[in-house]
Amino acid sequence: MSKSGRFSFFYFSSPQSFYPLAGALQPWFAALAAILCAVGLYISFFVAPTDAQQGESYRIIFIHVPAAWMSMFLYLVMGFWSGVGLVLNTRLSSMVATALAPTGALFTFIALWTGALWGKPTWGTWWVWDARLTSELILLFLYIGFMALQSAIDDQRRADKAGAVLALVGVINIPIIYFSVKWWSTLHQGASVSMTSAPTMAKTMLLGMLIMALGFWMYSIAATLARVRCVILERERNTDWVAAEIGAQA
Repeated sequence: MSKSGRFSFFYFSSPQSFYPLAGALQPWFAALAAILCAVGLYISFFVAPTDAQQGESYRIIFIHVPAAWMSMFLYLVMGFWSGVGLVLNTRLSSMVATALAPTGALFTFIALWTGALWGKPTWGTWWVWDARLTSELILLFLYIGFMALQSAIDDQRRADKAGAVLALVGVINIPIIYFSVKWWSTLHQGASVSMTSAPTMAKTMLLGMLIMALGFWMYSIAATLARVRCVILERERNTDWVAAEIGAQA
């Protein structure tokens, strides 16, 4: 294989080729995640001003909002790779989708948990069957259902196909989450950051939130790369290259 072909996109679509690339990239993204989250937390809790209406309790949004963003974004990415694996029957695509699910579920849980912590002083209750909250809870169930369905089927190809169908059907929940505050009467406030209008928060608050979101994004990449390496080793365990890799690490 030529040098240009060796480093082409299609070369890294093979699990065997992608495994060392993921191992090389993962520490860099992990380091970026640690740095960005540290900076974001510092700005969010020590630099950003106190909110005039909610006081100090509003600071939970610096974790809550980026986690909610990532919960939806990661599901779309998981659905994309599931669809690629289903249509093109590519092994690595299905592996990446499998690796994304736990991190997506984690951010969904964090969004729900921090939302409850924010809701208690703001609304006077931990939970309401609000359109935004309910659809976000459904998102958590979709992540859990995806992982449970794949684990319940012994044949890996059938498991990947079944999980892909569920993931693709569940994508319809993402616009419901996003537009729920516009479509229905809801206690949940509207978006503070929009692509079509100026932000409604102070620049320091916005900076802290965006840095936290970027840190969560870097963490998601690092966690997915680490997890997909484990998935590759598990699914390719009977191949010669995995035996050689394990032997080299022993």
